[in-house]
Amino acid sequence: MKRRDFLKTSSIAGGAVLSSWAAGEAMAQPTSAREFYELRTYEMQTGDRKAVLNGYLEKAFIPALNRLGSRPVGVFSVVSGSNGLNLYVLVPHASVEAFLASQAKLAADAEYLEAAAPYLSATIDNPAYTRYESTLLWAFKNAPRVRVPAETAGNKPRIFELRIYESHSETAALKKIEMFNEGGEIAIFDKVGLRSVFFGQTLIGRRQPNLVYLTVHQDMAAREKTWEDFRNSPDWKALSTNPAYANTVSAITVVFLRPTAYSQI
Repeated sequence: MKRRDFLKTSSIAGGAVLSSWAAGEAMAQPTSAREFYELRTYEMQTGDRKAVLNGYLEKAFIPALNRLGSRPVGVFSVVSGSNGLNLYVLVPHASVEAFLASQAKLAADAEYLEAAAPYLSATIDNPAYTRYESTLLWAFKNAPRVRVPAETAGNKPRIFELRIYESHSETAALKKIEMFNEGGEIAIFDKVGLRSVFFGQTLIGRRQPNLVYLTVHQDMAAREKTWEDFRNSPDWKALSTNPAYANTVSAITVVFLRPTAYSQI
């Protein structure tokens, strides 16, 4: 398939060509307003070598992406745990075409190349990072775009909670997405004040099928109270006992994050 044919197909299918388990969702739902997300996870170096990666993201990568129309870009470090050296980077794209074109456009951006020089010229004995993984996500129908929390203005304190829900089959995974959308789980989040930043179906990435979403809290105490309000909500109790949505999630991963000073989320 020629590249132009792939791009045309991806516009019609809204990402279904990227993952077979996305096909049912793509055929059923409109795609025009739904973003695609690249979620990168960098394994950073220890000590002061972290400065090269952070400098690159702040001064080269994010400004260049903003010039391409990708905003807001979020950058988050891990609050605690064995993965404490990881750095998460969330990049929204308006379309699959925008995602595919981004690397070539960065390579042709003279301002980006100048600002990124220390990062791009890192040597094998002094790398800017160990490795990074990249996941491509497709925004949910009922949460089509990133929601920037109010605390981002003025860089006020906030804690983010990244949650990954794995399912035992593609059918179960799609049913869980339906639970968020048609079932009203996202609406319950909003009703009880459980603030979401994004919801995404994983099209390309590890441990599929899965979905990923991010919530934001003023602090851990506020997080505990809001989740308690959610669990006690009559709407959630009714939805969670609906047999149509039973056994849709088989594993959950939770990571607590804090934004970097230069994060746009």
